[in-house]
Amino acid sequence: MSNPPPSPPSLADLRKEIDAIDEQVHRLLMARGDIIDRLIQVKKTQEVGSAFRPAREASMMRELVQRHRGILPLDTIESIWRVIISTFTYVQAPFAVHADISVGESAMRDSARFHFGFVVPYVAHFSAQAAVEAVAASKGDLALVSAIASRTPWWNALEADGAPKIIARLPFLERADHPAALPVFVISRVADDAMVTEVQTWSVRVSGWTADVARAVAPLAEIVAVPDTAFDGAALLISVTEPGFETIKTALIKAGASVRSSALVGSHATRYTVPSNGTAKG
Repeated sequence: MSNPPPSPPSLADLRKEIDAIDEQVHRLLMARGDIIDRLIQVKKTQEVGSAFRPAREASMMRELVQRHRGILPLDTIESIWRVIISTFTYVQAPFAVHADISVGESAMRDSARFHFGFVVPYVAHFSAQAAVEAVAASKGDLALVSAIASRTPWWNALEADGAPKIIARLPFLERADHPAALPVFVISRVADDAMVTEVQTWSVRVSGWTADVARAVAPLAEIVAVPDTAFDGAALLISVTEPGFETIKTALIKAGASVRSSALVGSHATRYTVPSNGTAKG
């Protein structure tokens, strides 16, 4: 005679398991804080620039995506992880997030809170230029500006040696209904060896910018364009992966534009795109 199947656990038993896991999570976060406290003593918080490490963060985010499973939305994992990292970074070296709200205050605030939480101070500015200037005058603050549109070529201020640079593009996970879907660049000062260089961002001035030129280079890179001082000129912010900027430059010239100047103004990680089936792809 076969034994009857075991009875399912009671709600009380399952809630006890959840409570035990919640306690473990809290203890692990406190343990992480203890390590950060020791790290502060080792570093003496004397590093120049932002305490963020874009290359390390991109690597850690990819690991989170690749091992994630179950019913918990991937967006939740992204936000929890970002807030944990940002908060512990703030504990190490306090910083503020300067946001350009000219593209929409609610969308920019959602992006800032999703990625940096509520502990990190949030400072609103009415232009990208003002946000970038605030970061330039700080030791390790960040600026958030639109990655897809602009009214002015704010990126010109990133060209000089020692100026802040683009260090990331958010959200790292992209999907149509992302809760903080506004594409933004993160601008700050970080050590050269902390940068991730999978996507380079270039400030480019051209003459002869036309609709035909724009169509010729659009398939090769992400481009933000605003009018420049020349009658038919434009200031471009170009984000490009392989085959690299020289290919873009050649395409611009071949299409009839003249490249007047170019400067590398930052770089960031390749993003993940999350299709409708929920599986992230790099």
